[in-house]
Amino acid sequence: MQPDLILLSARLLDPLTGGLLPHTALAAGGGRITALGDDREIRALAGPATTVVDVRGAVVTPGLVDGHMHPLSGAERTMGVDLSGCEDLDAVRAALAREKAALVPGAWLRGWGLDPNAFGDQPVGTAAIGPVLADVPAAIDLFDAHSMLASPRALELAGIDGPRGFAQAAEIVCDEAGRPTGLLLEDAACELIEAVMPRPSAEEVRERAAGVLRAMAAAGLTGAHAMDANGDSLALFAALDEAGELPMRFRVLPWCQPGADAEEVAGLVRLQGTGGELWKVAGVKLFMDGTIDNGTAWLERPDCHGESTHAFWPDPDVYTRIIAELHRHGVPTATHAIGDAAVRHVLDSVEKAQAERPGPRHRIEHIETVPDGTVRRFGELGVAASMQPTHCTEYTRADHTDNWSRRLGEERASHAFRCRDLWDAGARVVLGSDWPIAPYSPTGIMAGARHRRPSRDLSRPPHGPSQALTPLQALQGYTLTPAWVAGEEDRAGRLALGHRADLTAFAANPLTVADEDLAGLPVVLTVTDGRPTFRADDL
Repeated sequence: MQPDLILLSARLLDPLTGGLLPHTALAAGGGRITALGDDREIRALAGPATTVVDVRGAVVTPGLVDGHMHPLSGAERTMGVDLSGCEDLDAVRAALAREKAALVPGAWLRGWGLDPNAFGDQPVGTAAIGPVLADVPAAIDLFDAHSMLASPRALELAGIDGPRGFAQAAEIVCDEAGRPTGLLLEDAACELIEAVMPRPSAEEVRERAAGVLRAMAAAGLTGAHAMDANGDSLALFAALDEAGELPMRFRVLPWCQPGADAEEVAGLVRLQGTGGELWKVAGVKLFMDGTIDNGTAWLERPDCHGESTHAFWPDPDVYTRIIAELHRHGVPTATHAIGDAAVRHVLDSVEKAQAERPGPRHRIEHIETVPDGTVRRFGELGVAASMQPTHCTEYTRADHTDNWSRRLGEERASHAFRCRDLWDAGARVVLGSDWPIAPYSPTGIMAGARHRRPSRDLSRPPHGPSQALTPLQALQGYTLTPAWVAGEEDRAGRLALGHRADLTAFAANPLTVADEDLAGLPVVLTVTDGRPTFRADDL
């Protein structure tokens, strides 16, 4: 059979060893690598329908896979004004004022990416932003997507005039008089506002999602582990796939929230394996806590505000039973666990499930602060560590003057985001962005894992330089480890015969480019399932 795609004049990089393969060309057909060899012998395989690309010495790696992102909900969430570049309240107010001036009467003001560090020493709330939000319904997502600022008009429309109780660890933050400050913590509280907000049409969301995915492919991504399957997202994946608008391969994990009954869990089991050509439901996403910035993480000791003392699940034992049930049915799980107590409970739950029988590969997301004993357990239990290095480099500071570090305190802030310690302890470390929490550029994230500095100012000192990954480890976190986590190491993550023809080509070797220059390394070609999804103009 004649190949669908041939790449010539390539330098083929093996992510296992970090060396170059002896071949200079490859052929792909049916979405798989079918031949490796020199330019002459591989060119001879071409037929009239074969796409032949001379990559002119580009370095080709297995396709990069983001281990944790929210592509579809993120596409909708980022339709408002981007506040992620605002470092102080003056910048926030100016950005919101510009957006407000463009609104038609009665429209909602939407924003996203707001960093709590912009508030300095002031409490996070609408009062600090000032009159720009006074007379317009507004909903502004903080960068962590676990919290929202709602304007007084938005609170009024949602009927929020004081505190409420929730089935999960969520809160309508109120002042001493019981009046809402505008800050809403966690999904159950934020959903009260979302229920009264106008939503874009299905077609608008689809167009936005398709554009975002094309940009991701241009950044070198060939796949991602999608941590959202809520609302209409599965139908949207199907529509994009059917229309040929999925330039990436997605492993989708629907959520299981507190309050889920036996039928809901059974429904999640039944969903496994459903999907299309380039997307499949494969796993379940759960939450064990919230975030340190919000005081909703679950820590062994309270943070410096006396907060972060409780699990997201009112009864953590219910979480443990659900993990056991999913494990028995062979369903892999990914649990959001940021605080040390949350991570410990997840590991305890997985260990109990494994004691009953062997099962799927489980993983923990974020893991921002854990002690040495917990680090060792990842390797012992075979639990993957899903890390997002740019959460550290972009939102914390080496001098610990940021909100996250001040809440944790000096001792714990000095011993956090332990990517290298987890790796050295035998954990499988998979890297990702958590987009839209942080930018999705894989070279930017691998760079952050290597230099541990904020991308906006590389002259700043690194945060926890002992936790930096090597260039090879960072690349493996985007190739080999995502394949292992998915149980696909026999068909993905390597440039080998029979493996998927998911490929990323760089202008230079990402392993030898300086740490500080890696984020700017051009991607010249991206291939998913043997089909080019991005090709540089000069290639």
